[in-house]
Amino acid sequence: MSVQAQKRPPAPPSKTEMINMKSRELDKRYNTEKRLIMNHPLATKKMKRDQLKALNEKYHSQKRLLKKM
Repeated sequence: MSVQAQKRPPAPPSKTEMINMKSRELDKRYNTEKRLIMNHPLATKKMKRDQLKALNEKYHSQKRLLKKM
């Protein structure tokens, strides 16, 4: 008879680790979307400015929510 030890599942991340992970993910997504907007070949300057303004508002509101946690 053979006995195999079961591996213990990894511990869930702490609250601060979770917030930091979500914050990095948010920053990465923000930078990707910003790059896509800036490099769009057909968008005019006004369209880009409007899209960046909306993106910045969304980013800052989500960042505020993360800090409240």
